[in-house]
Amino acid sequence: MPLRLRLLLIVFAVAILSVVGAGVANAGAPIYPHQSSGDRGSDVRALQGLLRQQSASDLYISGIFDAPTVAAVRAFQTARGLPVTGMVDAGTWARLIVRLDYGATGEAVKVVQRQLNDKRRAGLPVDGVLAGATATAVRSFQHHAGLSRSGIVDASTWRYLIGHFESPVFGRWMCGYEVGNGPAHWGTGAAIGAVRAAAMTLGQAGLGPVAIGDVSFEHGGVMPGHETHERGMDVDVRIMRRDERQCQWGGNYRMAVYDRSATRAFIRAVRAAAPGHIKVIYFNDPVLIREGLTRWYAGHDDHVHVRFCERVYPVATYDC
Repeated sequence: MPLRLRLLLIVFAVAILSVVGAGVANAGAPIYPHQSSGDRGSDVRALQGLLRQQSASDLYISGIFDAPTVAAVRAFQTARGLPVTGMVDAGTWARLIVRLDYGATGEAVKVVQRQLNDKRRAGLPVDGVLAGATATAVRSFQHHAGLSRSGIVDASTWRYLIGHFESPVFGRWMCGYEVGNGPAHWGTGAAIGAVRAAAMTLGQAGLGPVAIGDVSFEHGGVMPGHETHERGMDVDVRIMRRDERQCQWGGNYRMAVYDRSATRAFIRAVRAAAPGHIKVIYFNDPVLIREGLTRWYAGHDDHVHVRFCERVYPVATYDC
């Protein structure tokens, strides 16, 4: 191949890679998760911590968007001249966040530490000091998100951190299984928080672990064979089995090993964990359909598909 042609091909390849790389960084830009009464999980803990930083110093960080949290949000919105909805949208998030430079201390730094622990397994002590391991973890996250590795928690870093998906910690009450897309267990903080709460309810009742399948990829996007699993709000869960071996084996509602009672308990538990934030649950067991707990959808004989929603969401499929 002539040298000139080879050089042209190299230049072309570099240009293509630059475009693709930029597209990866920009296409995954997250949105602030809209949060409201009934939500739970890591992002609720984040907003509670930020409310403590701003004004509500006595607000308990429960991870549940409860009545005291609604009241604190409304008070903050009133004080800042925002629409007083009691819900946390992008505008309220933008007023809650504070810039954190190296050496910063306080509740907002604890929020960053908890978020990095929940979403990046950083293993940080929640001491409220932006220095040492915390500063290193911030720079590592910025590199992961395609941001400048400044170590400063600015508006962009906040948005990427709070909007980042979360993967559940598997152990006593939850396990993961894969169906060809790898460990695609990443979901919104609210979705993962609700499933975790439901799994704990079942585990404490002695009904066995909950097996989590596809949710989304870490940064969302198209999932082969699972077109709806793109926004971290669709969660697949295997049927519960009488032998409690759902972590190792699947099955369907027609099989003798299927445990309808435990599956029903999971569906009720996840609804209770996310009141007002379940759009639909697909599962083809006709008994549970008649009970009004699930709806039929092709291909859902062997797993429960929970679709979460938010009360304000830019896509109607996920708007409550």
